[in-house]
Amino acid sequence: MNGVVEALRAGAPVVLPFDTVYGLAAEPHHAESTQRLYALKGRAATQPTALVAADVERLAALFPELPDDARRLLPGALTLVVANPAQRFTWLTGSSPTTLGVRVPELTGPAQVVLQELGAVVATSANRPGEADARRLAEVPEEIREGAAALVDGGALPGTPSTVVDLTGPEPRILREGAVSSAEVLRRLQAAVRSS
Repeated sequence: MNGVVEALRAGAPVVLPFDTVYGLAAEPHHAESTQRLYALKGRAATQPTALVAADVERLAALFPELPDDARRLLPGALTLVVANPAQRFTWLTGSSPTTLGVRVPELTGPAQVVLQELGAVVATSANRPGEADARRLAEVPEEIREGAAALVDGGALPGTPSTVVDLTGPEPRILREGAVSSAEVLRRLQAAVRSS
């Protein structure tokens, strides 16, 4: 995995197996790395991309404003949209610098090793906008595989993307139902409130 970590640290995008689908990942601390990821994916600069951390503690270190609701839902197959009052990581926020997407996946194998080593990456699905998510490395579009600095094969993945939950309003709002059902998201939040 050393070559994958070195490629990411050098600002190059790589393809990694996440807990849901294959993702295109880059180093999150420099806008140039994100721009290279966007160019390879064919993603508009106005679209946001998630900050993906190895664990909740590292996410909170990078993003101290992480709300309690987010901490209650992570880790898992969720992308959470949270308020970003300090406008951190604006190169990941697309056209909305006051919000940020965050994720802490439950990983095993090579992707876990890479994420633990780096602490965090910026990541999006390894497909073209509007096309199907990749369950297998061979399903990642050829131009993305050829343009990535490294490819990590994690075998067949579940194939359902993360559920996207907006936590910026008075009530949580499901923006995209995916690997975690809306009912499960609400159940977990309510259970956390009852136990606090």
